[in-house]
Amino acid sequence: MDTGMDSDTDLRRARELVTGASRVTALTGAGVSTASGIPDFRGPNGLWTKDPEAEKLSNLQAYVGSRDVRVRAWRARLDHPAWRAQPNAAHEAFVALERSGRLGAIVTQNIDELHQRAGSSPDAVIELHGTMFHTECLDCGDRRDMQEALERVRAGEDDPPCLVCGGMLKSATISFGQALDGAVLEAARIAAVTCDVLLAAGTSLTVHPAAGLVEIAAQAGASVVICNASPTPYDEVADVVLSGPLDEVLPRIT
Repeated sequence: MDTGMDSDTDLRRARELVTGASRVTALTGAGVSTASGIPDFRGPNGLWTKDPEAEKLSNLQAYVGSRDVRVRAWRARLDHPAWRAQPNAAHEAFVALERSGRLGAIVTQNIDELHQRAGSSPDAVIELHGTMFHTECLDCGDRRDMQEALERVRAGEDDPPCLVCGGMLKSATISFGQALDGAVLEAARIAAVTCDVLLAAGTSLTVHPAAGLVEIAAQAGASVVICNASPTPYDEVADVVLSGPLDEVLPRIT
C-alpha cells in the first residue's frame, strides 16, 4: 500500500465515495484474483511477463491457425489454478457491497467465476470476457461443461473436437481478435452510464473496450475510484487512486 502521508486520506475518501453511493458499478480484472493464487497477465510476476509465448494461447488467430497452440492450450487448461482457487477477501468485499444494496453490477474481465463462487449474484456479474468453465465450438456454437472436454484430454485426446459437428473447441472465453458479445457489452455500457461511482479494481485498464468504461462512467457524471497495483492510463480521470493489495484495500472501502 502507498505509505505516503496521504494514504489514510485516500482510503477515507474512497470509502466515503463508495459507502455514500446509491449505485456502484465495479470493473474488475485479474488483480482481484491474484490473492486466490491465479497469476495476472501483465504484472511483474504476470503469466505473459514471464512467458511471452503464453499470450498466443489467448490469441484467436494463433489458436485457430496452429494445432500446436491448441494442444498447449488444452494442457494448460488441465492444470489451471482456477480449478483449485478459492475466493479471497477482495471478492467477499463485493459480496458485502451487494448485500448493502449499493452494488449495481460487477463488470468483470475475469473468466474464473470467483465472484459467483464468493456469493455475488450471477445476475449482477457481467462477464465481458466469458468463462473458462465452459467450452464452445467455434463452428456450431455447441456449449458444454469444460470438465467434459478435460476428461477427454486426460484420456488421450490432445485437441478434442466438438462432439456435435467435429469442429474446433475452445474455452467459452473471448480471445484477442475475437468479438465481444454485443448484448454483454451493452449491459456493461449501461452499468457504466447509470452508476454514481465506478470502482475499477485489479485491472491495468489497457484492454478495450473494458478500459473505456471508466471514461464512459466519468463522462456520465460518476466518481471514479481505481485500485490497482500499478499505474493505469486512467489514473488522471479518477477521484482516488489506491495501490495496495486488493484483499486488504477493498474490504476497507466497501
